[in-house]
Amino acid sequence: MPRRVAALHATALLSAVSAAALVTAVATGVTSPAGATPSAGAVLSEVYGGGGNSGATYNADFIELANRGAATQDVSGWSVQYLPASASPTASWQVTALTGSIGPADNYLISEANSGSTGANLPASQVSGSINLSGLSGTVALVRSTTALSCKTATDCAADPNVVDLVGYGTAVVHEGNAAPMLSNTTSAGRRAGPDTDDNATDFTAGAPTPTGSTTSAPPEPGPLRIHDIQGGGWLSPQAKQAVTNVPGVVTAVRTSGSSGFWIQDPDPDSDPATSEGVFVYTGRTPTVAAGDSVLVSGTVSEYYPGSDSSVLSVTEIGSPTVTVLSSGNPLPAPVVITPTSVPDTYAPDLGGSDIESTPVTPSRSALDFWESLEGMRVQVDDVPVVGPSNSFGEQYVTTKPDQARTYRGGAELLAENATPSGRLEIITPDGTPAVDVGDSYQGATVGPIDYSAFGGYTLVASTMGTVHKGGLVPVVATPGAAKQLSIATYNVENLAPSDPDSKFARLADGVVTNLATPDIIAVEEVQDNTGATDDGAVDASTTLQKLTDAVVAAHGPRYAWREVDPVNDQDGGQPGGNIRVVFLYNPDRVSFVDAGDASVDRSTTATEVVKSRGRPALTLSPGRIDATNPVWTDSRKPLVGQFRFGGKDVFVIANHFDSKGGDQDADGRYQYPQRSSETQRAGQAAAVHDFVRSILSIDRNADVVVVGDLNDYQFSPALRVLTTGSASGTAAPILTDLITTLPVDQRYTYVYNGVSQVLDHILLGGSADARPWHYQVVHVNAEYSDQASDHDPQVVDVTP
Repeated sequence: MPRRVAALHATALLSAVSAAALVTAVATGVTSPAGATPSAGAVLSEVYGGGGNSGATYNADFIELANRGAATQDVSGWSVQYLPASASPTASWQVTALTGSIGPADNYLISEANSGSTGANLPASQVSGSINLSGLSGTVALVRSTTALSCKTATDCAADPNVVDLVGYGTAVVHEGNAAPMLSNTTSAGRRAGPDTDDNATDFTAGAPTPTGSTTSAPPEPGPLRIHDIQGGGWLSPQAKQAVTNVPGVVTAVRTSGSSGFWIQDPDPDSDPATSEGVFVYTGRTPTVAAGDSVLVSGTVSEYYPGSDSSVLSVTEIGSPTVTVLSSGNPLPAPVVITPTSVPDTYAPDLGGSDIESTPVTPSRSALDFWESLEGMRVQVDDVPVVGPSNSFGEQYVTTKPDQARTYRGGAELLAENATPSGRLEIITPDGTPAVDVGDSYQGATVGPIDYSAFGGYTLVASTMGTVHKGGLVPVVATPGAAKQLSIATYNVENLAPSDPDSKFARLADGVVTNLATPDIIAVEEVQDNTGATDDGAVDASTTLQKLTDAVVAAHGPRYAWREVDPVNDQDGGQPGGNIRVVFLYNPDRVSFVDAGDASVDRSTTATEVVKSRGRPALTLSPGRIDATNPVWTDSRKPLVGQFRFGGKDVFVIANHFDSKGGDQDADGRYQYPQRSSETQRAGQAAAVHDFVRSILSIDRNADVVVVGDLNDYQFSPALRVLTTGSASGTAAPILTDLITTLPVDQRYTYVYNGVSQVLDHILLGGSADARPWHYQVVHVNAEYSDQASDHDPQVVDVTP
């Protein structure tokens, strides 16, 4: 006989039972309170909290109800609720809403969260929730409401008229009489046969879990709203913050990590191209549904803004869900097939900085609109080129428009402000997908629902992947300059610290020797202090630089010397504690460094000046910093200036690492076009460097001046106009030539960010360095590859002083 045949009083919950009130039930051998009779309605019949744990019998927690009465019990508007065993003042009851009814002598199975993949699947449940029951101790209640209970003691819960039934197991504080036994990953609390005693210890026993779903109950009917009603024709749901009931759909994909949940899609779409037929259901824990399940979802609609950036777009979700699985193994809705002409050529509309979420979704207007109209729906892209390499999170970027803004190595290039290539699309791949580089492609169909990520805009979460076709992109090797030319390079080495693996130092060194052809001078950005990101007051970077230069020697390169200025602790931005700075490495066999200034001067806060010496420009401090106390350098790296001598001639090199784009509004986000507040500081920094270059050239217009570094901005940006001409309008005559602008258009990039090839790093020439023959090369060794020594590509120029 099934052990869930007895019943508990629906209304009487007692924390202790007087011995005088007990009578003996001879027929069953069970002690009951006076007057206890089998319940005539729905009761809790079994509770299991070990789902998915190590050695678990089933892969999900469950709660089972039984109907002891002769009439059908309607449980619509009821709930099962769970309270942790401790019932602390901050503890709260978790709720799973119920729908439908329980036929006479029938069961009602509620699947809850799972904590892993261990164990068998549950039988078909009538409702799915996301409560994570303890496998050892806790309290479960059957409640005539979906409002969370507030009681925290057995007495208070017994007094709540909405509590229909309750069982506390293990060390639970809230229980009837004495608590039921402690459970495990292989045992549940199941109701004994016999009359109800109002004592959990007597009424429930620990044994092997035996979940049994309904055999007679009719499934609930779909509610009044469909997914397209929830998504609506705008960016925000017209049902936001509202409860929705029994929204029908087919599960198309499940996400088991991070923001856990699943996507559902209506197989019967409406005729409005602006309204999506898919939506994400947020469970917060591993869902118990599978692709192909036909479900009804009840919950609360919300607009979720991922990440901490307030300028990102939202994702419409149904949260706190109750899920009824109607059937399994159904065909998935056919994906929307994306061709090279599907997505508009414009990535985002120019709204004068206004919020796009205040406008109607217009799929033909921009790529942002187009993908929003498909949010949560299955799409398919075929034979797509990779334009952004994969990372450790399984993210990479492809383009649905293979011929749009294509670089000479297969990427998608940023050619103007606010001109993100509209074919770009992030793909999140399943575990185990091979790493890909720019120039590779996914051949065949890649299929999955459309999501939105704070880290990269609209995203296809792939359930099916195309086959990786390797493009074989070969790293660039620079052509060495002539012996009479001075070679100068810039290389951002991405937070280089002594704690980095030796392999990183070795790869950077090989890039210097092999790919950059051992430049005479290298401006290195993002060199951290000797303790790296540990914020301990250290600012000296000699250990970092010794490891780097030793690695170059080990790679059969020259023994580089270095010059730098230690920053004031925690004043130059970058990774907290790292004290990143720019450093000059130079080959003393080819070039000499002109040291100038009193060694006792605090060069971190004292600016170098340009003076006339024997009719030629010279520096008061070499190495030195430009305008070191100017507010434009607040929380940012200060430029490092060095006077070098090559072939008897002076060469002034200015190494830079301008302020980052942090704080700018998201290019993939709500405000279009986005505000780039960081541009103001970079423009100020550019003006300071421009004025310093002009002071050199005012003494000798034929002086050799080279400005290099990570300027964190594009070749067409206001900062670069200010740097070259002194004016944001760019109307004044330039005193510097930005060499990236001299390359063919499809070669103008040094960095790949979120699938967009763009310029952040620059070499500029002024004076005679620009007037005489030079040869410039961007050396692509990192940014296009999944396996990177740094996220930047270096570049080198050979000049003839």
